[in-house]
Amino acid sequence: MGFLFIWRFKLGRVALFFYVYMAISDQIEQLIELPIESLGYELVGVEYIKNGQHTVLRIYIDSENGISIEDCERVSHQVSGILEVEDPISTAYSLEVSSPGFDRPLFKARDFERFVGSEAKISMKLPIQGRRNFKGILQGFDDGEILILVDGEEYALPLTKLAKARLVA
Repeated sequence: MGFLFIWRFKLGRVALFFYVYMAISDQIEQLIELPIESLGYELVGVEYIKNGQHTVLRIYIDSENGISIEDCERVSHQVSGILEVEDPISTAYSLEVSSPGFDRPLFKARDFERFVGSEAKISMKLPIQGRRNFKGILQGFDDGEILILVDGEEYALPLTKLAKARLVA
């Protein structure tokens, strides 16, 4: 079970399109990755989620020793200072810092390589071979594609079209 630390912010305007959200999460990741690593943690990934008037910026961290609530709080304070100065989000939002938990989210090529042999659930933005959802065993990552074995058939899913991926706990 993962820990979660929430910090609330009130800022200005809202970005409305999904691709803008992706750009924001990428920008935030670039801003915070080195400071988080300098504290001794791995930045697992960043989610920027807009649901009606509620916006959440969720940051997943990990370390070899696991993550405690104190670790989440420490990273939250560091990240909130950076975000206040850089101001990449121009709307009210909640900042959540969390461990990845047992159903760890997968974001990057290194995640799909690291967890080869693990069961995962993957959702794509657009259908691949007539389907958007895949549950199976990770086979790795090759040439920009996530390889997953589902019911005896291997699929190659473009990382650029990934909506969401998690390990199955």
